[in-house]
Amino acid sequence: MSEFNKLVFSGVQPTGNLHLGNYLGAIRKFVALQEGNDCIYCVVDLHAITAQLVHEDLRGQIRSIAAAFIASGIDPEKHIVFNQSAVPQHAELAWVFNCVARIGWMNRMTQFKDKAGKDRENASLGLLAYPSLMAADILIYRGTHVPVGDDQKQHLELARDIAMKFNLDYQDNIRTSGLGTDIVVGEEPVHAFFPMVEPLIDGPAPRVMSLRDGTKKMSKSDPSDLSRINLMDDEDAISKKIRKAKTDPDGLPSETEGLKGRPEADNLVGIYAALADKSKTEVLAEFGGQQFSVFKPALVDLAVNVLSPITGEMRRLMEDTSHIDAILKKGGERARVRAEKTMNEVRDIIGFLR
Repeated sequence: MSEFNKLVFSGVQPTGNLHLGNYLGAIRKFVALQEGNDCIYCVVDLHAITAQLVHEDLRGQIRSIAAAFIASGIDPEKHIVFNQSAVPQHAELAWVFNCVARIGWMNRMTQFKDKAGKDRENASLGLLAYPSLMAADILIYRGTHVPVGDDQKQHLELARDIAMKFNLDYQDNIRTSGLGTDIVVGEEPVHAFFPMVEPLIDGPAPRVMSLRDGTKKMSKSDPSDLSRINLMDDEDAISKKIRKAKTDPDGLPSETEGLKGRPEADNLVGIYAALADKSKTEVLAEFGGQQFSVFKPALVDLAVNVLSPITGEMRRLMEDTSHIDAILKKGGERARVRAEKTMNEVRDIIGFLR
């Protein structure tokens, strides 16, 4: 599509405990994407204050996300791991994008509607402008690809809209400055400074649901700790939560068709499949016809086997946070160099004096 160098960007908010859904749906993919890609992984702490300004232990949460990145296998030497607030260019470009984006675009964002609820007038301006900052997070590095879940696809489309409007509004300046590259969007040639970001979708993402209600996503904010497996849970906690996970009285079917209308059974089979890197069909070929009294212990063993090394390394890193802090500091310094290069060019394109 373009001459932009491929760069993968993604971030995780430091709000609440990371759980199995975060690991299977995001962090494990981050690790896989390291192979053959230039990657930047960010703890998006500026996003954390959009809905809730005051956090009791924001620094601890930032460190915990970074520890999960490292413990899961992300290499901070080959790639960049940092916290967003350490790179002020994110916020500076977000202001430019606030002036590019239209209020109507923001009002259409379903996540804002969901999070603001009925009392939209009382929501923070930051919550409304959240997608503009997300676009800046990616495009300050001229990122080309982002691994996304279903809940972020609309925001990625908005990032493309913002990039395109900037490119079109400043078409002449970009061409005069020699900073852009020719791309084709649809059938139209555009001289672009910012790339059209593409989603990275590597097969169907595992949708990990609550252990107490198979119709709801596993969530950090669920009041019941039994609803999720936290990455910092020990073996006993993992075992207890899986054994207490809601099921139905029937045994496991032999084919995936038999999981329809059985959300809790479907969820547990899906978790097993994701942890084992198998399809649900393969899992049911092994356990079809068995009762949950047989399947749950097998799931416990598998979950403990996969998660215990990560949990152990996270605990070790969090006991002495100096190593995590050093990784974030170095990552922030490396990220700032890249971000400032982009921001300098944006200032020139817009016409700011510097």
